[in-house]
Amino acid sequence: MFLTQKRLSRRTVLKGMGVTVALPFLDAMVPAGAFARTAAAAKTRLSCIEMVHGSAGSTQIGIKENLWAPAAVGRDFDLTPSSLSPLIPYKEYLTIVSNTHVRNAEAFKPPEIGGDHFRSSATFLTQEHPKQTQGSDVHVGTSLDQFYAKKAGQETPIPSMQLCIEAVDQAGGCAYGYSCVYTDTISWSSPTEPLPMIRDPRVAFDQLFGVGATPEERAANRRADKSILDWITTEVGQLRRELGPTDRARLNDYLTDIREIERRIQKVEAYNTSGEPREMPEAPIGVPDAFDEHVKLMFDLQALAFASDVTRVFSFKMGRDGSGRSYPESGVKTGFHPASHHQEKEDRIHDFAKINRYHVSMVPYFLEKLKNTPDGDGSLLDHSLVLYGSPMGDSNVHNHKRCPLFLAGHANGRLPGGLHIRTNDDAPMANVLLAVAHSVGLEELEKIGDSTDPIDLTSAPAATTTA
Repeated sequence: MFLTQKRLSRRTVLKGMGVTVALPFLDAMVPAGAFARTAAAAKTRLSCIEMVHGSAGSTQIGIKENLWAPAAVGRDFDLTPSSLSPLIPYKEYLTIVSNTHVRNAEAFKPPEIGGDHFRSSATFLTQEHPKQTQGSDVHVGTSLDQFYAKKAGQETPIPSMQLCIEAVDQAGGCAYGYSCVYTDTISWSSPTEPLPMIRDPRVAFDQLFGVGATPEERAANRRADKSILDWITTEVGQLRRELGPTDRARLNDYLTDIREIERRIQKVEAYNTSGEPREMPEAPIGVPDAFDEHVKLMFDLQALAFASDVTRVFSFKMGRDGSGRSYPESGVKTGFHPASHHQEKEDRIHDFAKINRYHVSMVPYFLEKLKNTPDGDGSLLDHSLVLYGSPMGDSNVHNHKRCPLFLAGHANGRLPGGLHIRTNDDAPMANVLLAVAHSVGLEELEKIGDSTDPIDLTSAPAATTTA
């Protein structure tokens, strides 16, 4: 449907002053020939999401009441009583892996005892044991997202992006002899190279849609109170005239999404510079006070980046260990960290489960975006793998057993979905991460962290468990 009969390159961009806007996948980008659409579009996207402090379902009461993992394994499972209930509409895309253990987040020697919060995030995607140091000689391992970025990132303008919701400082020591960088990021390009995470949606937006622009140009754009789309009006008009009706509609929807996200960021910045009181006055001006608004903006940016193939790899840290932030929308006013230390009291465990459910309830917004975005012969959700979990289990005792974890998306047909897998006791979470690596095309990766064998993510074998 490209009226000039010329094929449009997948790498086509629209350029203006300090602005570079990549395009979504269009029919005009499909080369001629059998199976061309699948060959052109079958690129797997990976988004790794960490939520700290484990889950209420990792407690003895939580196991009995199925507060995280459903009771049944296989395909006939019920999410209704669990914190995963917001994912019911996406059951066909869901792969739950329960009962895994993150041994490398535990203390290996007496001086490390008590430092679980300060090891956890560094261990999540590396499955390695962090070196106890408050200096710059940090050491843990290469993270799953970066293994994939080293391969898939060679084909995209940005190899990977790292996002977060809470403050990071990346300097000095935190507690129990651990550098703060271990809690600041979940992405490591090598065992000694942590990657900074972006908290401000404006910064992420400018990186995605202002690649190559200078800070001065970006500042000038904002002072002019213009949309980035204003700088590419001519280019958009020319492109529209060359596209068929389906591609024009898809392009219009994509540009509308960009403008809507930009407008929301501008609204947040206007409020945060108005002199009105802020709940988080220390946060950058592009950061919304509301948790759900902040998370949704970050999910929107990921969806747009995946649609335009600017990057295929995201890591997203939705919380920070030790955070006292409260989530009244969950129905619980207690701060997150205090709520996680529930002292094994049933009512407080149920309150913690409500917070878990609230956090999980953010994810369907992202999944819906991906599902509704066409991508070649399917949707972005068909071609994505979203990993959500925590390297901690029962946060009340700081253990790392029965850690919460689920996957969403079909990963280009590698994950059938609609499945609950319960592993044998103490199976390493690293086995799941190794299977995820293979599912996104890293078949050559033989080991990650303390993995032994990749777990089969397509079926649910019988597993023995203990209370």
